[in-house]
Amino acid sequence: MWHFPFRKIRRDDVGEQYKYWRGRILYSLIIGYATFYLVRQNFQVATPKMLDELGYTRSEIGWVFSAFAIIYGVGKFVSGMICDRTNARYFMTIGLIGSALCSLLIGFSNSLTALVVFYALNGAFQSAGWPPVSRLMTQWYSPEELGTKWGIVSASHQLGGIIILVTGAHLSVLFGWRSVFVVPAAIAMLLAVFLFERLRDSPQSLGLPSIEEKESLAVDIGQHSDAEEITLKEVLFKHILPNKALWYVCMANFFVYIIRMGFFNWAPTFLREACGTGIVGAAWQNVAFEFMGSIGGIVAGWASDKVFHGRRNCTAFYFMLCLIFSLFLFWKMSSTSVWINTIFLFLMGFFIYGPQTLVGISGAEFGSRRAAATGNGLTGLFGYIGGAVSGFGVGKIADKWGWNAAFLFFILCAAAGAFFFMLNWDKTSQKYKIKV
Repeated sequence: MWHFPFRKIRRDDVGEQYKYWRGRILYSLIIGYATFYLVRQNFQVATPKMLDELGYTRSEIGWVFSAFAIIYGVGKFVSGMICDRTNARYFMTIGLIGSALCSLLIGFSNSLTALVVFYALNGAFQSAGWPPVSRLMTQWYSPEELGTKWGIVSASHQLGGIIILVTGAHLSVLFGWRSVFVVPAAIAMLLAVFLFERLRDSPQSLGLPSIEEKESLAVDIGQHSDAEEITLKEVLFKHILPNKALWYVCMANFFVYIIRMGFFNWAPTFLREACGTGIVGAAWQNVAFEFMGSIGGIVAGWASDKVFHGRRNCTAFYFMLCLIFSLFLFWKMSSTSVWINTIFLFLMGFFIYGPQTLVGISGAEFGSRRAAATGNGLTGLFGYIGGAVSGFGVGKIADKWGWNAAFLFFILCAAAGAFFFMLNWDKTSQKYKIKV
């Protein structure tokens, strides 16, 4: 039976114990973050039924999405700063429990005000989900393998999305839209206990050497040891604010998230209104988008490691060019054919989630390991400002000018995102190049 090691571990045990804990933390993060999506994307699944039963317009529901995006984006940056200086295990578990409670409250709400408040509060708790992931990944993996492993963990987005798209659509049809919030909330509460039991904060908390020591990686001059507390001032003024490459990634993510959240929030409604697809059928077509998104994230991470040698933004640039082409095809050729729409959703999911994955890695790497969650949180803040624009903006565009105008808007955003990725063409993590 495994005994948790809190004492100093012999050097000859390090390899095996690293292997065990990496595997355990990797699958725990996948399950844990997928569970966050059960109590997050359920709102999008329930939206078509809510529009019918509660009588709200797309613009009004768009405000719910925008409120979530704003709170989530700000919360992700704040959560990143806190998470870099606290225990990721506790932080992630509390976020999941809080999000589950918010989902439960939404399930018993009717007014637009209540929906906005509870979903925005859900955004605050959801923001405690990904920063612990970015912290743990940079604590346990070296840059040479981080892209591939990050891509695998990022597939938890799609895993959770697929589960709630399919089960949520059937729950909505069989038991009403309220069940889409209540049932996932109960599941998330149970899995929060599992997450807390499985995770540990860092190798050093288990008596293991840091990843820099284990892999003989270069350490930034003046970098603190993990036993020393890094101050908020040092995080912001040394690692974040002067970091031009990080700001370019932030701007790229702003445009990536307009597109990603546009499909995240509106795809079920678009397929129903423009293509005549039923609620369950739209859910299954969105599974194609999410499934290929998981593949796209893994491929992008692997390619950035093995093909582009750590140049995450160069890899993302090529993905964005392909996304522009895919968006144009879907705009001009979407129809009532399930197969045609599914093929296009495959393409768009693959090419939008690749850059999203690479943004997360870049934010963590450019922020440095000691400020990985803060750097990742800052890119998330800009992403969800874009998400806020997408929530209300796409709903308004669709109401006023139709879905054609919304797709033209997406294509312009994809071009702008590609431009900002191009500005970081040759940038890599310094530790990727130098070893000691």
